[in-house]
Amino acid sequence: MSVPLTLLGLLQREPSHGYDLKRDYDAYFGRGKPLPFGQVYSTLSRLTRDGKVMISEVGPGEGPDRKRYIITDLGATEIDQWLTQPVEPEPHLQTVLFAKVVLALMLDRPAAEYLDTQRGEHLKRMRELTEIRRNGNLVDALLADHGIYHLEADLRWIETTSARLDVLKRTVQS
Repeated sequence: MSVPLTLLGLLQREPSHGYDLKRDYDAYFGRGKPLPFGQVYSTLSRLTRDGKVMISEVGPGEGPDRKRYIITDLGATEIDQWLTQPVEPEPHLQTVLFAKVVLALMLDRPAAEYLDTQRGEHLKRMRELTEIRRNGNLVDALLADHGIYHLEADLRWIETTSARLDVLKRTVQS
């Protein structure tokens, strides 16, 4: 997740204070990992320095003055370009799970047991996401679906790899 670009997008929607940006970021994009206030303000500072946002007004607050940020033409151009660029297709070809299986086979360890344990963790996470999908709002449901579909693909890989462990073992030990 690109925090600066996401904040630019939120600012293109409407001018906002840092507190409001954090609240909206956390509500839509920060599931399980809220954005720290310090990161919001340091990012806004860099975006201001780079001419992508500017302060439209300053008002008194409970602590420091409250600054209202607006996006500049440069920032709007950047967000428009970012939105039209496709995301790099995943997954990456070198995953931690793959490395663990190959190393386990190289070291003559029980790779099948590792895969079984991982399968159990994937299924547990799928149950959690299914519950979120059932009880959450539309945003939660769509995010849960995304996670579930990725876990399903991982489970297919685990099954395929489990069926090929003997051949893979001969390959990596030779």
